[in-house]
Amino acid sequence: MPDFRFRHLGRRYRHLGHFRHLGQLRNLGRHRTHRSSKRLKKTLFGGGALVVLAGLNAPAAISFAGEKYHAYKIAQPSYQQRYGSWQVLDVPRQYRTNAIHAALLHTGKVLLIAGSGNKQEKFDKGTFDTVLWNPVDNTFKKIPTPVDFFCSGHSQLPDGRLLVAGGTARYEVLDGKVGKAGGGMRVKNENPDKAVTFKRGTRFRSPSGVEYVAKFDVHVPKAKKEFKVSYAKSGRMLPWRTKVTPGEARVFVEAAEAGPQALTTEAAQYEILGLKGKDADNLYGLAQKLTTEKQDFQGIKAAYEFDPVAEKYVRVDPMKEARWYPTLVGLDDGRVLAVSGLDDVGAVVAGDNEIYDPKTKKWSKGPTRYFPTYPALFLTKGGKLFYSGSNAGYGPADKGRQPGLWDIRTNKFTPVNGLADTDATETSSSLMLPPAQDQKVMVLGGGGVGESSRSTPRTGVVDLKKTGPAFQQGPNLPQGTRYLSSVLMPDDSVFTTGGSSDYRGRNASDIHKAQFYDTKTNAFRTAAEPTVGRDYHSEALLLPDGRVASFGSDPLYSDADNTKLGNFEQRVEIFTPPYLHGDRAKKENRPALGAGPEETDANGRATFKAAGANLIVKARLMRPSAVTHSTDVEQRSIALDLSTDRNSVTVGVPKDRTLVPPGWYMLFVTNAMGVPSEAKWIHVR
Repeated sequence: MPDFRFRHLGRRYRHLGHFRHLGQLRNLGRHRTHRSSKRLKKTLFGGGALVVLAGLNAPAAISFAGEKYHAYKIAQPSYQQRYGSWQVLDVPRQYRTNAIHAALLHTGKVLLIAGSGNKQEKFDKGTFDTVLWNPVDNTFKKIPTPVDFFCSGHSQLPDGRLLVAGGTARYEVLDGKVGKAGGGMRVKNENPDKAVTFKRGTRFRSPSGVEYVAKFDVHVPKAKKEFKVSYAKSGRMLPWRTKVTPGEARVFVEAAEAGPQALTTEAAQYEILGLKGKDADNLYGLAQKLTTEKQDFQGIKAAYEFDPVAEKYVRVDPMKEARWYPTLVGLDDGRVLAVSGLDDVGAVVAGDNEIYDPKTKKWSKGPTRYFPTYPALFLTKGGKLFYSGSNAGYGPADKGRQPGLWDIRTNKFTPVNGLADTDATETSSSLMLPPAQDQKVMVLGGGGVGESSRSTPRTGVVDLKKTGPAFQQGPNLPQGTRYLSSVLMPDDSVFTTGGSSDYRGRNASDIHKAQFYDTKTNAFRTAAEPTVGRDYHSEALLLPDGRVASFGSDPLYSDADNTKLGNFEQRVEIFTPPYLHGDRAKKENRPALGAGPEETDANGRATFKAAGANLIVKARLMRPSAVTHSTDVEQRSIALDLSTDRNSVTVGVPKDRTLVPPGWYMLFVTNAMGVPSEAKWIHVR
C-alpha cells in the first residue's frame, strides 16, 4: 500500500468535502440516503478517518464512507422505529450447522435440521446434524440424528411432536462424472409364502453375463395369491383358477465394472446371484435403462417423530415410497399427507401419495396425483387442499405446475387460473394471508425451471371464497426474486426477506432487502436491510417473542465472477420489527398475557389475566412454522373472537378444524398501536 502523506491525501480527496449532502456521497457507495449530517461529516472526514482512507483509491474510499454512514443510520432509534433492526446471533462454533430445515416447537425452541447438510463428505461418513436452539437464552444443544434428513419433509402433529419423513439415500452424480452404468432395478418375487430382503451388495446378472450391484438393502414383499371363480354360459361354475401377482420393490444398481458393456436401454430379466432351486425361479430383477447419464438424488422411506419434551427422534413406521424433497401437509383430522419427492431410484414419485396417522404411527395409501417436488399445498376451509403452483424444482416444466384446488376425498382437481408468469413458480414463496378466515393465498416471486437465471418480481393473490376463484395481480417485489422467505406477523402483515435474483445466488445476486406486505393496502413498505444474504437452502420463521429468525443459504459461488465455490451460510440473523422499538415497545406499554389455560375449553374459549386488557383490540392464533426450500405450508394466522374486562381477556377459537387444524399454537394479542404481546402457547384439540 502506498505511503501517502496527509497533505497528499488532502489534495487527492479534498473534493469529497464539496458534497453539499451526505446523500450525494453515499450514492457513490453501496447505499443511498436523503439526509445530511454535519456530525457524521465530521466523523467521516476527521483525522481518524483520514488515516483509514490513506492508501485507498477514490472509489474504495467513497464506498467505505458510504458503508460507515449506513451503519450509523440504521443504528438510529428513529430509523429502527420505522424500519426495524437486524442483529447477527453469536452462535458458538460447535453448534454452527447447515440449517436446511427449521421448525418452531411448542417448547419455544427451534429445531434446525441439517442432516448431511448438502455435504457429500458428511454423507459418506454418516455424520448427520440437528441442533436445538433456545431463543430465550440463546443456548444450543446437539441432537443425535439417526438418518440423513437432508431434504426431508416435516409437519406439526396434534400432540406437538414434529413428523420428519424422507431424506437422502444417495447424492447426485452429474453428467460426465458417472463412472459406471447404473439405474433402477425392479426386483420381483413370485413366491406367495414369504417376503425376502436382499442386502446391499447383492449381485444381478444380465443375460449377456454383465453383473450389477445393489447399492442399498431392498425388501421385496411376497406375491399376492387370488382365487378367481368363473362360470360357463350354462351357469355351471368352472374350476377355480389361481392368479399370482408378484411382489415388487425397486433398488438402484450399479455395474460391477466400468465399461461400455454395461450400458443398456433394452428391457431384460436379471438373475440374482446366490439363489438356488425355486428361489432362483421366483426371484429376479427387471431393468430397462442402465446408463452413465446424470444420476439424481435418491430418497429414503424413513419416518421419525421429534419429541420436543424428551428432545429426541422417535422412529415410526417408514413410508411405502422413498421421498427426497417431499411436502408433508397436516389435515383437519390430525393426519398428515406426504406428497411428491424423488424416489429410491431418483425419479419423481409418479403420484403415489400416502397418509400418516399419528395415532397408529402407520402410513396408508392417499389420493393419487402428480406434483413436482416440494409443492406448496394449503389446507382450506372445507378440507380441500390448494396448490399454489410454488415448488422447489424437480419435475418437467409442463407437468404438475398448474395451480388449483384438490379435493382429496374425491381426488378431483379444479384448476385456478390468472397467475402471471406461470412458467416462473419454481422457487417462489407462498402463504395463506392473515387472517385464515379470508381464505386468500399469495404467491411471491419465483424463477424459471431448473438452473434458469430468470426471476420474477410478480406477486399474485387468490380469494378462494369466491365462486370460480382466480389470481389477481398483486404489487411487484422490488426486483425479480427467487428463494424469498415470507413470514406471517402478529399484526397481520407479511414480512419478506432475502432471496436472490439468479439461480442459487449466482453472479453475487443475493438481495439484501426486506419489506412488509400490508394486506389492507395491498402494498409493500420497506423494512431494514439484512446483513446476511440468503438464497437456496435458507428459511425464516416467527419467534414467540414477535421477532423473526433467519437461517441458512447455500450459494453456488462466493464471488461475482462465479470463480470461487460458495460456502454454506451458518450465521443466524434476528429481525426485530418496528413494533418492538421505541416507547410503544416498553414493558409498561406492551400488552402482556398472564396466567391462563394451556388448552381451550369445550366451547373453544380460554381466559387469560392481562393488565390493561381494555387496550387490547385483537387476538391471533398462529401455527408454528416448519419451513424448508421456501416452502412453509404450516404457518397460518387465525382471527379469534375477543372480549375484555379490566384485568382479563377471553378468546374464542373457531371449531372448524379445516380452518384450525389440531395442534399447538401461539396466541398473540395486539393493542391499538399494533404492538403484540409475547405469545402464550395453547393446545387446540
